[in-house]
Amino acid sequence: MKVDIVIVGAGLSGATAARILAEKGYKVLIIERLKHIAGHCYDYKNEFGISIHKYGPHIFHTNDKETWDFVNKFSKFRYYQHRVLSYVEGNYVPFPVNRTTLSRIFGLKPYSTDVKKILQQEIDRSNYIKPPLNFRDAVVSQMGEKLYSLFYKNYTIKQWQTHPENISADLAKRIPIRENDDNRYFADKYQGIPLYGYTKLVESILDHENISILLGQDYFEIKEELKSDILIYTGELDRYFNYKYGKLEYRSLDLKIETYEKEYFQQAAVINYPNDYDWTRITEFKYFLDEKSSKTSVCFEYPKASGEPYYIVMTKENIQKRDLYLQEVKRCEEMDNVFFIGRLAEYRYYNMDQVIKAAVDKVNKNILSK
Repeated sequence: MKVDIVIVGAGLSGATAARILAEKGYKVLIIERLKHIAGHCYDYKNEFGISIHKYGPHIFHTNDKETWDFVNKFSKFRYYQHRVLSYVEGNYVPFPVNRTTLSRIFGLKPYSTDVKKILQQEIDRSNYIKPPLNFRDAVVSQMGEKLYSLFYKNYTIKQWQTHPENISADLAKRIPIRENDDNRYFADKYQGIPLYGYTKLVESILDHENISILLGQDYFEIKEELKSDILIYTGELDRYFNYKYGKLEYRSLDLKIETYEKEYFQQAAVINYPNDYDWTRITEFKYFLDEKSSKTSVCFEYPKASGEPYYIVMTKENIQKRDLYLQEVKRCEEMDNVFFIGRLAEYRYYNMDQVIKAAVDKVNKNILSK
């Protein structure tokens, strides 16, 4: 089979790259291992008319207007600002930590709570390495031992099945702390959920005469049959190189979806449970699109080691292996016209908007500019 470009993966990165290239006249073939498009953004309506995010909650947010404009070409978006609660010490408090959170934790009057002062007091009475060399010390350096223990320590152990001291300090860069009562999970300028779902969004992106798709097909089983000038790869980084430097570690999820005979199950779209129960969080889907139903569907998340790869694991050992693989990536991109895009293919954290921007930038710089 001969095409101009083969793309491995029909998630956001693969779909974005395919669309840009198709509009420039390239014939693109997408190979997708799963039996559906949209990757881990895939969603569907259940029998009760509730939109289910099959692989866990996805909320689109960005400060980049070009990325926002791009997705809005393919779907209308419902204005939605995500709010999360965390269940600690028997109370549901706003998360990320803000002034309201601190006033409840420390029993202070809400509007007289000085966030900077409290955090500094907590930090001053805590022990950590300077500069922080791991996730535990990085979080403690920002909020102190007490808040770290309440919100992050046990959640991290449940999520990653390792102590926070084994996780890279870089992961703590994703942690916001609010000095006011803003209880939004994201502070980006543009936020929302595709009005007809993520699957329809990706379907619309892929709706072009120059794009063809093979679903339920493992690229590595048919790669010898494929002929193309360029390959774009969005799958697991280590697998592409046949685990040359050893396997990289990924975390998966066991997602238990339950439907209840009640209008709402909980008081927020997502509630984290850092210290109680085996699950890490519960998501109630109908909040996302404000869907009306006498029933409600929720998802309990249980992290696990094996299965569909959801998250990269930022330990020292994995980062060292990743860096070796990325040297191979550099050679492939310079010499072989093989390009790597996305969370799995680059073994790094990307939000959805960052995945789209990375795909746009790589295609423009490495393919269209030549």
